[in-house]
Amino acid sequence: MLVVRDLHVRFGQAHILQGVDLAVGPAPLAIVGRNGMGKTTLCQAIMGMVAGRGEISLDGTDLAGRAPNRVARAGVALVPQGRRTFPSLTVDEHLRLVDQGPRARWTRARAYETFPRLAERRRNGGTQLSGGEQQMLAIARALLMNPRLVIMDEPSEGLAPVIVDHLAEVLRGLTLEGIGLLLVEQNLRMATAVCEQVAVMVTGRIAATLPAAELAGNEDLQRRYLGVAAGHH
Repeated sequence: MLVVRDLHVRFGQAHILQGVDLAVGPAPLAIVGRNGMGKTTLCQAIMGMVAGRGEISLDGTDLAGRAPNRVARAGVALVPQGRRTFPSLTVDEHLRLVDQGPRARWTRARAYETFPRLAERRRNGGTQLSGGEQQMLAIARALLMNPRLVIMDEPSEGLAPVIVDHLAEVLRGLTLEGIGLLLVEQNLRMATAVCEQVAVMVTGRIAATLPAAELAGNEDLQRRYLGVAAGHH
């Protein structure tokens, strides 16, 4: 579905992405790694928000060098770190902006069914929502674009475990209906709850791709790649 080959991104003298290779097929892929390793830059490069050199394609369509709105139209939706909801718009207005009509697979009605909290809050503004509700809104907004692939940058950040579990369940459901998922996560529990395969990012490269269960069960690997063991996270 998504193929990234030899992707490089530089900001001035800093070489942030140093030849990233990855592929996301029908099965979701998680990318884990310490802070500052280039995970967010990778999300932004795929979306066309930062300029990179290398190959990026979705279902064989070349996306490299395209503007973000064209990448979105090609079928990629990003749920950015920090959620980015508009304070002045209500929940319902946010969703109306991207609503593709009653024939689409994802409709506002379905979003409200999936996230009942949003239905309760449909008239509330973006700033009146809790962190978890804002995250649900950001995900619902991405899904209403009916994408082929969703990229999520740190969706569990700052959320209560019960909300993380609900999100993990929703994300697992997406893959069942053929939506690709690239999940960037610090939270190993979330990453391994959703994805069978985990790619580890170290200084701007994918250092290893391994079964999620193997990383989850091995504290030495966690220390080497993440700097902490998940049990003490």
